Amino acid sequence: MPEISRFLGIVIKMYYRDHAPPHFHAEYGDYEIVVQIESGIIDGRFPKRALRLVLEWCEAYKEELLGDWAFAREGKPLRAVAPLE
Repeated sequence: MPEISRFLGIVIKMYYRDHAPPHFHAEYGDYEIVVQIESGIIDGRFPKRALRLVLEWCEAYKEELLGDWAFAREGKPLRAVAPLE
């Protein structure tokens, strides 16, 4: 699964040809969540502070994430997305 961003110990990944709706996977230590890009709905568990950072990042880079989702569905190389600063 390609890594598209990394910040503050959080790793963001996206699978090629993954199931809808558009989403990404976030890992932080032993925690992992799946975040729907458009709605922000989360599946999984994450520490509250790290979750807040992931959702803030998702909102800031929503267009880039949706672009990478389209590339992944087509099997094209994904673009890196800027980390949260």
